[in-house]
Amino acid sequence: MTDLRDVNLNRLVVFAAVVEAGSLSAAAERLGLAKTMVSTHMQRLEAEVGATLIVRTTRRSNLTEAGQTLYEATRACLGAASEGLAAISAQPGPIRGVIRVASPVDYGTLIVAPALAALQRTHPDLEIELICGDSYADLVAERIDVAIRLGNLKDSSYRSARLGQYLRWLVASPEFVSARTLPKSPSGLDDVPFVALSTVAQPYTLSLMSAGGQRVRVRCKRGFRANTADACRAAVLAGAGFAMLTDFSIAQDLATGRLVRLFPRWAGEPAAIQAVYPSARQPSPKVSAVVEALKSYLMARR
Repeated sequence: MTDLRDVNLNRLVVFAAVVEAGSLSAAAERLGLAKTMVSTHMQRLEAEVGATLIVRTTRRSNLTEAGQTLYEATRACLGAASEGLAAISAQPGPIRGVIRVASPVDYGTLIVAPALAALQRTHPDLEIELICGDSYADLVAERIDVAIRLGNLKDSSYRSARLGQYLRWLVASPEFVSARTLPKSPSGLDDVPFVALSTVAQPYTLSLMSAGGQRVRVRCKRGFRANTADACRAAVLAGAGFAMLTDFSIAQDLATGRLVRLFPRWAGEPAAIQAVYPSARQPSPKVSAVVEALKSYLMARR
């Protein structure tokens, strides 16, 4: 068993930089070291721990299972050290460094990007990378510092901060509505062309709740489907069918009449918007800054 006294802990900083930067060259640039020095640190660290940590290819470096285990512990260790340094500083300096934020495409475009842009204006030494996608990001494997999640959390091991909530409304284009006779209740929507988001667990099933608390589930017929919420919205605007879309993504469409609500007394159940980040006693200053920036931006929109 490797003894902690046998490991040069300074090499953990180099190791974390290699993992987070994706290659020895990028880590060397980030740390201000020669690439040969970074390579030497990695070779000696692997000798000290007695395991291969990274498999190197011509383009990037990939973690082994042992490397993943050590990186998770290293990240927690370095995060705790950063928290301690921030806590003992009587006058904390400006927030700096790199932070990677993941978000669903539509929420990232409409809310997260402008909120982070405002944050960077306040902290110009903070380098922000926004990664948008409609599938859940693995925070550790993809080196994500903060992920914005819509709906119920699946990652109980992560810490979270609630940002707000959203609703999903039944909508269609005016042209789509005028071209057909719609049913008198949501239960009759099973035979109306539907635009589905293919990345959700049950893309063709609608779970609706009325203003009076009544609930109904509708199984829609298969038709148009897309793998991003933005693409579904575009299809609905083009008349491909009706859909159940998030209130924040279609507010302008409703205000301008590009879309209309179907059965306005019915909607999907309210769902949470949360920021999640790897577990730690206290979030890092960068993570806290992102969360507060998002809360401030959302508050200003009310």
